[in-house]
Amino acid sequence: MTAPVDPPARLLMGPGPVNADPRVLRALSTPLVGQYDPVMTGYMAQTQALYREVFATRNDATLLVDGTSRAGIEAALVSLVRPGQRVLVPVFGRFGHLLAEIAQRAGAEVHTIGTTWGQVFPTSVVEEAVRRVRPHLLAVVQGDTSTTMNQPLDELGDVCARHGALFYTDATASLGGNPFEADAWGLDAATAGLQKCLSGPPGSAPLTLSDRAVEVVRGRRRVEAGIREDDDEDVGEPIGSNYFDLGMVLDYWGPRRLNHHTEATSMLYAAHECARVLLDEGRQKVVDRHARAGRAMLAGVRGLGLGVFGDLGHRMHNVVAPVIPDGVDGEGVRGALLHDFGIEIGTSFGPLRGRVWRIGTMGVNARLDTVLTTLAALEHVLRRAGVPVPPSGGVDAAADAWAEG
Repeated sequence: MTAPVDPPARLLMGPGPVNADPRVLRALSTPLVGQYDPVMTGYMAQTQALYREVFATRNDATLLVDGTSRAGIEAALVSLVRPGQRVLVPVFGRFGHLLAEIAQRAGAEVHTIGTTWGQVFPTSVVEEAVRRVRPHLLAVVQGDTSTTMNQPLDELGDVCARHGALFYTDATASLGGNPFEADAWGLDAATAGLQKCLSGPPGSAPLTLSDRAVEVVRGRRRVEAGIREDDDEDVGEPIGSNYFDLGMVLDYWGPRRLNHHTEATSMLYAAHECARVLLDEGRQKVVDRHARAGRAMLAGVRGLGLGVFGDLGHRMHNVVAPVIPDGVDGEGVRGALLHDFGIEIGTSFGPLRGRVWRIGTMGVNARLDTVLTTLAALEHVLRRAGVPVPPSGGVDAAADAWAEG
C-alpha cells in the first residue's frame, strides 16, 4: 500500500517557494464551506479588503485568481489585451520573457526592449520605448528572481499616463518584501503569488485592477448562456479564455455572485491568512524585516569570500545571487546542502545557469536564525568542496550586518 504523504523537514532558502507560516498551514486545514454560504462570501469580502491594504490600493476590483502566480499573470494579460493590440515588455530576466510569451499567446503584437541580465531600466529608456511603440499596455516585472533585480516602478505610471498606456506589473516575487504602492505608482493592474514574501503555498494569485482596467475588461463582457438573464448583453470582442476571463471572475466576486467556478476554498483561507499575518505585523515592518535579512545574507555571502551577481543598488530585498567559484560543482553544493543539512537553495536560468546560486530570505524565513544556519551550512559544504572560505566569515559578517539593521 502506498505510504501517506510525509515530506522531510526542509528549510527552503531558495527563490521560492519558501516555508509557509504555521498560521497559514493551520488555515489550510480548516473545514470547507459551500461557495455561497454567507460565511464563505464573507471571507471573500474580507480577503478583498485585506489585499487592498497589501497592494496599497483603493481598487474595488481586488480579488484572487485560483491558480499559481502565473494564472494571475495570464488572467491579467488575456483580459486586458485584445488580439492585435501592442504590448511593450522591458526584459531584464527570465520572467520578462514570460510576460512577452503570454502576451503573444493572447494575440498581442509584442514589442520588447532588453538590457544585460543584472541591470534594470532607467525610466528614460522605458519612456523612449513607450513613445516609439505606443503600446496599449506596458507590462513589467517588478522583482525578477532569475537575476535578483528590482525594477523601479514609481515613475512609470506617469510615463504611461502621458502616453495613454495601461500599466501592469508582475509582483509575484516582490510583493510584501519590497516597497509596493499600486495607487501612488499609477498601476492599472498588478498580480502576485503567495509562495514568496507572503509566506504561503503556491496556488492562489492576488490581483488588483484600477477602474480604468475594469472598464477595459467590461468592454469585452460575456455571461455564460446557462446563467445569463434577459438583460445581460455581450459586449465587444470576447476574452480568449473562459477560466481567465476577469469579467466573469469579477461577476463571481461581485454582488451578483454569478457562478464561474468553484472557489478554491482552502487556498482562499490561506491567502486570507497570508494577508492577515502580514498586516498584523505591519506592512512597512515586514518590508523592513526583509531588507534587514537580505542585507545580512548579502554580507554573509561576501564574508565567505563569494562574489555577488548584479547591480546591488537595484537588488531585491529578498534574494541574493552568489557567484559560484571557479571549479566548484554548483549542483553538487546544492545537493550537499539538501542532503546533509535539509536546506534548499536555488540555481538560476538561461545565461546564469551554473554561474550563480540564488538564496532567498523571504516570508517567514526572513529571520536571523535562518540566515546564520544557511551560511554556516554553506561554509561547511564549500570547505569540503575545496574552497578556502574564512572560518565563520559568513556567520560573523551576517550577524554584524543584522545588528547594524
